[in-house]
Amino acid sequence: MKNLIVSLLITLVISLVLITCTSNQREPSKSPNIIFILADDLGYGEVGAYGQEKIQTPAIDALAESGMRFTQFYAGSPVCAPSRCALLTGRHPGHMIIRGNDEWAERGDVWDYVKASKDPHLEGQRPLPASAVTIAEVLQKAGYTTACVGKWGLGAPYSEGTPNKQGFDFFFGYNCQRQAHNYYPSHLWKNDEIVPLDNQIVAPGTKLAEGADPLDIRSYARFTQKEYAPDLMIDEALQFMERNKDKPFFLYYATTIPHVALQAPEEYVKRYVKLFGDEKPYLGEKGYFPNRYPHATYAAMITYLDHQVKQMIDKLKELNIDKNTIVFFTSDNGPAYKGGADPEFFDSAKPFKSTHGWGKGYVHEGGIRVPMIVSWPDKIAKGSQSDFIGAFWDIFPTLSEISGAAIPDSIDGISFLPTLTGEGQQTERDYLYWEYPFFSGQQAVRMQQWKAIRDSIFFGNNDIKLYNLDKDIRETHNVAARNPQIVSEIKQIMRESHRPSSRFPLFENE
Repeated sequence: MKNLIVSLLITLVISLVLITCTSNQREPSKSPNIIFILADDLGYGEVGAYGQEKIQTPAIDALAESGMRFTQFYAGSPVCAPSRCALLTGRHPGHMIIRGNDEWAERGDVWDYVKASKDPHLEGQRPLPASAVTIAEVLQKAGYTTACVGKWGLGAPYSEGTPNKQGFDFFFGYNCQRQAHNYYPSHLWKNDEIVPLDNQIVAPGTKLAEGADPLDIRSYARFTQKEYAPDLMIDEALQFMERNKDKPFFLYYATTIPHVALQAPEEYVKRYVKLFGDEKPYLGEKGYFPNRYPHATYAAMITYLDHQVKQMIDKLKELNIDKNTIVFFTSDNGPAYKGGADPEFFDSAKPFKSTHGWGKGYVHEGGIRVPMIVSWPDKIAKGSQSDFIGAFWDIFPTLSEISGAAIPDSIDGISFLPTLTGEGQQTERDYLYWEYPFFSGQQAVRMQQWKAIRDSIFFGNNDIKLYNLDKDIRETHNVAARNPQIVSEIKQIMRESHRPSSRFPLFENE
């Protein structure tokens, strides 16, 4: 009898220990967490996983090694706001509400940085309407807590297009793209409230003081202040992850890096000054700050972003939710050429052309083909690569399927979840379509190996340039004359894909 009682007591103690241990472990949610990291103006070839040789990106490269690297993925547009619109609404540029960087200039002097810093009614871009359906709203309905941290650009303060009115439970960062031209702003936004920062207002475009020595690093002191916006934004992102570790969350981390101005933490810049040596200073131009070491600073910004990626991955592991989190990393368009950026020095769009006219703002491959890395432990094969031809409007249905939410009929994208997991049949599409009603008017189509471009539309051009990307990845040989049937098909696609827009007309009769 005594032995029986002892045995029962031992069993009871073991059971209590097991119950306690189990209660201290987080039960993985059925729906995985989603982190979507969007770089700003990062070229296809600006990280090591895509061939960069001068800029160090070990965390991003490790992310690629842990998951899938896409070689034929495209941004939504060659510039910021419309690309983000495609991402969040799942529509291609011919159907989008926002097709360009619309600064809503009728409100007043919106380009006056100082005035806008003091008057939030001059901040921000023309808003997404309340009727727009974003992926954040769909994920909210699927039980996700949602956050946008970084740069918004799709609706000015107090408008119907702010992040909190477009499906995000939490927002922290820049509402306005113009204000984001300074990494030491006077304020950021937390939800619909201004967060003052301990920085003086120094307008982009401010030059060196008269008589200052451009070779003396001290001449640039006023362009480095106390509170660096990316520091604050990563802190908010990590805190959001901490707060929501026990329920599914969607974190849209829309960093401003490496969009100019050239501003980076000193320790990162010094690292590249040692590597690159002395260089010619960049003395600034309209809208951008001078910089003593432009190449070193640009590289430092990307390496600093790489460190932020590491911080997020480390936080997932610390919270024991890394196995139940899918992480995306990409860029909103190709590399810039203003503000001290030097895409030729870094070969930023490699293997595509990196020169002005072939990157940001243009529908050539260098302007719209972007790095895309997706990691999901035990779901996506490590070190895998995909040549799936996709674009930003495919993100919406993919995230919908990952979350278990219904995919709206109104979107243009297709889910590439089968490509990611290797499970199920991947839907194939016939073509991708872009239009950009600026820089003389442009249209582009990707159809299998064919890439077609129609430019100078505002000057009455009707000719289509055709490239075979399998043989001519740098788009140097126009083969339209030798392929009239392909050109005819693409002309039809261009006609059918374009929906007239009064705000962003592409043709005279709109």
